[in-house]
Amino acid sequence: MPEYLLAFILAVGVSLFITPVVIMIASKTGALDKPDSRKVHKKPIPRIGGLGIYIACMVSLVTVVAFANLSGELFMGVVGLIISGTMMMIVGLIDDYKNLPAKVKLLGQIIASAVLVIIFDVRIDFITDPFGDYIYLEWFAIPATIFWLVGLTNTVNLIDGLDGLAAGVSAIAAITILLVALEDNILLIAVLTAALAGAAIGFLFYNFNPACIFMGDSGALFLGFMLAGISVIGAVKCAATIALIVPILALGLPILDTTFAIVRRWRGGVPIFKPDKGHLHHRLLGLGFTQRQAVLLMYVISALLGLSAVALTEVSAQIAILILLIVIVAILYGAKKIGIFKMRNA
Repeated sequence: MPEYLLAFILAVGVSLFITPVVIMIASKTGALDKPDSRKVHKKPIPRIGGLGIYIACMVSLVTVVAFANLSGELFMGVVGLIISGTMMMIVGLIDDYKNLPAKVKLLGQIIASAVLVIIFDVRIDFITDPFGDYIYLEWFAIPATIFWLVGLTNTVNLIDGLDGLAAGVSAIAAITILLVALEDNILLIAVLTAALAGAAIGFLFYNFNPACIFMGDSGALFLGFMLAGISVIGAVKCAATIALIVPILALGLPILDTTFAIVRRWRGGVPIFKPDKGHLHHRLLGLGFTQRQAVLLMYVISALLGLSAVALTEVSAQIAILILLIVIVAILYGAKKIGIFKMRNA
């Protein structure tokens, strides 16, 4: 059995087994997400599901990677990803219990990212331009990589607004990167993404509408960070620009939703970290979609973006950029039509 398939099956199995235990722990320790005017659920729901996703992913990774023959540099990169991912999950877990101030949570994210970039030397050292020439980032590599990690981490966190949405979109993104990794014969990336996708899919059994448990910040931060970190490791192994474009397109939905939220709040004169009811899923519910319909539609959009990302790896850089621009223009047009740039009360 291929290592990536083993990692996937193991992660799904552990996730299915451990999540009920996490539900029990959450209920006994008071880790409950209570309804309010901005949320769509009507009763308190356990919200530390990220702990189950984390355990399933780590059990799978440690089991499979332990038997893989990795070079010293790659092994240290995986160790760094595990340690930093653990730190990110802990930041989210504390927030699930204590509701950390936004600035404190952001600082924790930066520290976790800095550990991976500075201590374990996992960073984006160069990118390639449309003509195939290398552009070395030099001293800018460290802050650019930290920005990448923190940015992608928060895009997943901000889209976590409906049952199964963040877990499903993250699983689709992970599978997209997995397919590209298999196409390029990068086994390590395939194993990492398979474990992440398996943990998220197993969790979806309990998280899809009507959800028994939410992933909380512990899950959203962990999934976002792992996807971002895996893509940086992938950039070391192949053409850096393509390795980074793939997750950007695979996570295009939450990335653009986050961008829209920042623009919307800036135009409305409110702090960019202040929650509102203007996200894409809120707009779809406002148009009459049920939770399941809205989530399934966003799955389809994410899957189409993921397939586009896979296709981009087969064309020239110039055509890839053209396709990317067309996709962005189409999404911006659709976003404007549903009024996503207009403020709504939180």
